[in-house]
Amino acid sequence: MFQSFTGSSRRPRQVNLSGRNVNPFAASSASGRQTPHGFGAQNTLAIAQQERALRQQERDRLNSARLLQRIWRGFLSRRAARNAWRAEWDTNEQTRAGTNISFEDGDVDLIHTTVAYSSLDQCRIQLRLLLQFFEASNDSDALRLLYLSNALRKTLEEVSTMSDEEGWTLLLARLAKMTLRLTLKLASPTRQSHLPGDLLLRSLCFLIDLVPRQMARLAEEYYIVMTALTIDAHTLSKKLGFSIDQLVATTLALLQPITADTSNAYEWFARKYLTIPDLGSHLGQLATIVSKINYRLLAKSLDSYSQGTTGKQLSNSDLESRLWLLAYFIYFRRSAVSGSSVEEAPEPEFVKVVSNLLNSVASFLSRRLEPEDPLDNDEVQQPPLHPFIEDQISSLVNQSSITGLLYKVRPSEPQNDLSQVDSFVSDDAKALASYALTLLRVFPRRGDDIRMWLYLGSTTSLNPSTSQPGARMPAIKYFWRLSSSTDLFAKISRDSNGVLALLRPSPGDATNSTQRDQDWTIILLFLELYTFLLKVMDDEEFFSNDAVLTGVNTTSSWTRESALSLKDVKLLTLFLKNLGFTLYWNAADLNETQEVESTGSIMKYFSPSSNQNEPLPSVRELEQRNKEKGLPGVTGIPLDYFRGLVTGLLRMIHERDSRRKFLPEGHWLMTSRFDMEGFISAVVAEEENRHQLQEDEEHEDSNYVDELPSQSFELIGTGRAQQARRIEAFRRHQQQAVRRKQLEALAPRLEILRNMPFFIPFATRVQIFREFIYRDQMRRRQGFIDPDSWRMSVSAASMGRLLDDNAAARDILSRHHASIHRESVFDDAFDQFYELGEGLKEPIQISFIDKFGATEAGIDGGGVTKEFLTSITNEAFMPSNGPSNGLDLFVENDQNLLYPNPSAVEQRKEVMRQLGITEGSPQFVDGVRDLLKRYEFLGRVVGKCLYEGILVDVQFAGFFLLKWALTGGSTSARRESAYRANLNDLRDLDEGLYQGLLQLKNYPGDVEDFSLNFTVTDTIPIPGSKSRIITKELKPGGANIAVTNQNRLVYISYIARHRLQNQPAPQTNAFLKGLGDIIQPSWLSMFNQSELQTLVGGDAGEIDVADLRRNTLYGGVYTIGDDNQEHPTIQLFWQVMQDLSNEERQKVLKFVTSTPRAPLLGFSHLNPRFSIRDSSDDQDRLPSTSTCVNLLKLPRYSTAHILRQKLLYAVNSGAGFDLS
Repeated sequence: MFQSFTGSSRRPRQVNLSGRNVNPFAASSASGRQTPHGFGAQNTLAIAQQERALRQQERDRLNSARLLQRIWRGFLSRRAARNAWRAEWDTNEQTRAGTNISFEDGDVDLIHTTVAYSSLDQCRIQLRLLLQFFEASNDSDALRLLYLSNALRKTLEEVSTMSDEEGWTLLLARLAKMTLRLTLKLASPTRQSHLPGDLLLRSLCFLIDLVPRQMARLAEEYYIVMTALTIDAHTLSKKLGFSIDQLVATTLALLQPITADTSNAYEWFARKYLTIPDLGSHLGQLATIVSKINYRLLAKSLDSYSQGTTGKQLSNSDLESRLWLLAYFIYFRRSAVSGSSVEEAPEPEFVKVVSNLLNSVASFLSRRLEPEDPLDNDEVQQPPLHPFIEDQISSLVNQSSITGLLYKVRPSEPQNDLSQVDSFVSDDAKALASYALTLLRVFPRRGDDIRMWLYLGSTTSLNPSTSQPGARMPAIKYFWRLSSSTDLFAKISRDSNGVLALLRPSPGDATNSTQRDQDWTIILLFLELYTFLLKVMDDEEFFSNDAVLTGVNTTSSWTRESALSLKDVKLLTLFLKNLGFTLYWNAADLNETQEVESTGSIMKYFSPSSNQNEPLPSVRELEQRNKEKGLPGVTGIPLDYFRGLVTGLLRMIHERDSRRKFLPEGHWLMTSRFDMEGFISAVVAEEENRHQLQEDEEHEDSNYVDELPSQSFELIGTGRAQQARRIEAFRRHQQQAVRRKQLEALAPRLEILRNMPFFIPFATRVQIFREFIYRDQMRRRQGFIDPDSWRMSVSAASMGRLLDDNAAARDILSRHHASIHRESVFDDAFDQFYELGEGLKEPIQISFIDKFGATEAGIDGGGVTKEFLTSITNEAFMPSNGPSNGLDLFVENDQNLLYPNPSAVEQRKEVMRQLGITEGSPQFVDGVRDLLKRYEFLGRVVGKCLYEGILVDVQFAGFFLLKWALTGGSTSARRESAYRANLNDLRDLDEGLYQGLLQLKNYPGDVEDFSLNFTVTDTIPIPGSKSRIITKELKPGGANIAVTNQNRLVYISYIARHRLQNQPAPQTNAFLKGLGDIIQPSWLSMFNQSELQTLVGGDAGEIDVADLRRNTLYGGVYTIGDDNQEHPTIQLFWQVMQDLSNEERQKVLKFVTSTPRAPLLGFSHLNPRFSIRDSSDDQDRLPSTSTCVNLLKLPRYSTAHILRQKLLYAVNSGAGFDLS
C-alpha cells in the first residue's frame, strides 16, 4: 500500500550548503506566489511542483467525496429495499395469521404460534423474501427466521413431497447458511439474546434431513458453529436454552446421511471439531459420540487431509490442535476395535493417517512425552501432555499392534517389472514404513522395543519356489526384497558418481521426487531393522546360509531365518559404500539448502515485523529445529540421522568382515574416487585447517565464557531479556554448527577417514597417522623434533629471547625428567609425570635407580626412554602384579588378551569401606579419583608409545580396542560411530557368559522357566576377603520385569551393554581420556580393532629377514668398511636368521627389541634402528642385548652351527636384558 516505505522510521538526513530553505511550502509567502526576481530557477521548479501537488490533492478530495457519497447512497438504498421486503414479509404473515403480529417487539412466543403455510408456493415466496433482507445481527430478523423455520417444518409435515424444479434445494441451502450465521452470532459472549437455541439446533437437524448433500458441502461453516457452541457449552446451554445431549445430536447429525459429500463432512468434523481440547469435559463424556461415528469413513477422510498437510510449518497452537485430533482418532479406533490379537492389528487406513499426523507433530510431541532435564537453564519447560493425549498416543507402542503390522499388508513378492514393485511400495508398505519410522522418532527411548517388535513381525510369502505355501516371511527379508528391488537402490549400488543427483533432485522433478521419497522410506526402515538384527545376531547365525521360511515364528529360529545371504550382504555393502561416500564427500553440496534455512531461522526473531507477544523459543527448541533440517529429496529424514545410520550399519558389517572374512580382497576400498598420489598431502592440509578452526573456536568459546557472570544470569532482567539471552546463546551455538559444516566442506577426506576409514588402504592410513604426529611434534616443539635439539632450544630461549630467566627453562626440563626405581617403575612414573598432562608428548629424560639406590650409568639418548616405557607397560599390564595397591588395573580373558578390570572401582570402594573410610567423604572420593588417574596415566603411556613409534608387547581384547577406534566421531555420525556393545564382543570378555546367553537366545522352550528378570549380579573380588555381590537393575523397575520369549533379545542386549559398556565405563573413560591427551581420538578412528593392535605391538605376520637386513646398523668390528662387505659373522647371522622358523625369528626380535612383531611399515620405521655390534671372540659366550636401543651384542662366532645354538639358547633362556 505504501510503496515508498523502506522499513525504517528514521527521517533521512539532508545537508543543504546553499543557505536557502528548499522546502517549497516554507518558501511560499502567505500572500501568494513570489516574483521570479527573488529566486532562481530551482525555486521556480519547486513552486511549480508544489502547485501540481495542491491540484492533485484537490482532485483526490473530490474523488473521495464522490466515493463516500456513492457508498452512502448504496447503503441507504439497500436498507430501504430490505425494509420494504421486511414490511412485505410481515404483511404476508399478518394476513396469513389473521392477527396483528409484530416481530420488532422480540416476542419469542410468536414462534410457537406459527401455523403451516397453505401451499409450498406461499412458503417459497416468504422464504425468498426472508433470504433477501435477513441480517444476522438483527434480533427481529432472527425471530423471523425461527418463525419461518417452524412454519416450514409444519408445512412439510402436511405435504409429503417437495419438487426441486422450483429451486427448493438452493433456497434451503441458503437458509442453512443464514441459520449457521445466526447461531454463530448468538454464540458470541457479547451478544445478548433470548432466542431459543434449541429451536436453532432443531432447525439445523431439520435442514440436514431435507438437503443432506448440500448441508455436507457446508461442513466447514457447520463445524465452526458446533465448535463455538461446544467450547462454551455449559454457559451457552443455559443462555440459549439447549441441552448438552441436543448439542451432541446436532453435531453428529451431519455425519449420519451417506451421500457423495459425506467424506467432506467427516473431514471438517475432524479438522474443526476434533481439535477441541478435552472434548470429554465439554460433553460430559467422550463415549457418547463414539457409537455414532463411522470410524472407517473418518479414516478415509483424514487420509487425504493428513497427506495434504505433510511438510507444512505449523505454529504451536496448530500443533496442539493436531495432537488432540490424533488422540481422538486413536480413541475412536480403539473403541471401534476390541481386543489386541493379530486380527485387530492396525488397518492400512489407520496406519496412513496416524503416520501423517504423527510425522507433523513428531518433534513437538517427543519433547512433551520425554522431557529433558528440568534443571537445564536454557530450556523453557513445555507444559505436560494432557493425560488423555498421552494415554492414547502411548497405546500405539505395544507388541501386538506393532508385530502385527505386516499381517494387514497385502502379500507380494518383488516382480521383474520395477514399476509394479514401486506401485506396491507406494501403498501399504510405504505407509507401514513411514508409520514405523515415525514411532521411532516420537519414542526414541523405546526404540529398541519398537525395532524388536517390528523384527518379530512377518508377512505371508507367495513365492512359488517356497516348499511351504503360506509360510511366513520375516519382516527384515520382506523389506530387504522391497528395498533391493527399487530403482533407487539399483542406481546407487551400480554407480557412486550418480548418488548426489538422487539425494538432491531437481525442483521440477515432482513426480519422480515423490516416488523417490517413498523408496527412501522403505530403505530407511530396512536399515533400522537390519542394524537392530546385527546387534543381537551372533556370527554363526550371520554366516548361516540354510535359513528357510517356516510356518513357526519362534524367537530362537527367527534370527537365523531373518539372516540375509552373504550374497545379499555383499550387495547391501555396495549400496551403503556408495551412499556413505557421497554423504561425506559431498557434504558441502548437501548442506547448501540447510545453511540458507538456518540463516533465516535466526534473523526472523530480530525482524521489526516479528510478533512481540509471541515468546521466543528456547535454545534447545531452536537447536532441535536446526537438527531436523531434512536431507533434500528425502522427506522427513534429518541429514545427520540418515548419515549416522548409514555409517553405523556399514561399520557393523565391516566389523563382521574383520573378524571373519567373507568379502573379497579390496571390496571395501574406494580408491578410484581419490587422487591417491596426492591423497596424503591433501589429508594433512585438511588436518591443518581443522586444527586452525578448532583453535579459533576454543578462543571464541573462552571469550564467551568470560562474558557470562554466572549460570544464574537467567534470573536477571525481564522475561523478554532472558529470551534474548537464549537467542544469543543459540547464535553462538549456531556459529559452532557452521564451523562443523565448514569442516565437512573443507575436510571431506578427513571425515571419510574418521567415519569410514576402510575406504582407504591400511598402509596409506598408517602413513597419514605418522604424518599427523610429525606435524603435531613440529607445532609443539617449534620445529625441533630431535629430543636433544628441543632441550637445547628451551635452554637457548631462556637466555632472553623467549623466556624471562633460566628458572623457567629449568622448570620445563625438570618436569620432563624423572628418577625411576627399578622395583616401582609405574608408581614413580605416575608420581612424577602425571601432572604433565599432554606435556608428556615432549621428550622426557629418565634416570634409573637400582635396588641399592644408586643411579645407573648412561645417558638417555632415546634408548632409556624406550626401556622406561616398555617397563611401565610390562609392569602395569601384568595381571596379579598391578601397581595399584594390590588391585589389577587390567585383567586377561581366555585368550590372554587384556582389558580394564571392570571391578576395579568397586574393589577400591570396598577396600576403603573395610578400612573404615566413610563413603562420600573427601578421602573416599580421592581414593577413587586416584585409581582413575592411574588409568588415565596408563592411557597416556600407551599414547606416548604410539606418539614416539615405540612398539610394546601388549595385546588388548578386541572389544576394548574397538572403543579406541570409536571415540573419534566429532561430526554428523558421532553417535553412530560410537561404541555399541553387542553379543559377539561379549565373547572376547567372557566365553562362558557368551555361551550361556547364546543358549538362552536359542532356547526352544519357555524362558520364564529360568525365573530371570532384568537385573544383573556383579561379583566383586576383594583381596584377602570374601567377594561381595551387587545386584543392579538393567532398566528402571527391572526387578519386576520377567524375561520372556518376546523380550529375551532386549535382555541379552542389556546384559552385553552392562558387561561391556556400563560396568567398566569409569576405568575405560579414564584410560581413553589419557590416550586422547597424547593421540587425537580422530586419528585413532582411522583404524579398526585389529589395525590398532598392529599399531601398538607391530605386525604379527611373517618376519621379513631381507627388510630387517636392509635396515640394520652395525658397530665395532662389524661396521661395513669401504669395500662394502659384511663381516663373516654378520653373514653367518643372516644365514641363521633365514633358516629359522617364523616363531624363532619373533623370539629373536623380542630378545633385541622387547617386542616380537615388526613395525607396520617395515623395519625402516623401527625406533631406534635394529643394531648389531661385536662383544668378544669367545665362542662360549652368549649373545646379549640392550633392548633400550634395540642393540644385539653378538660375539664373533666362527660357524653357523655355534651361532644358531648360542643365539637360540640366549633367546629361550631370557638372558641379556640389561643395560651393559
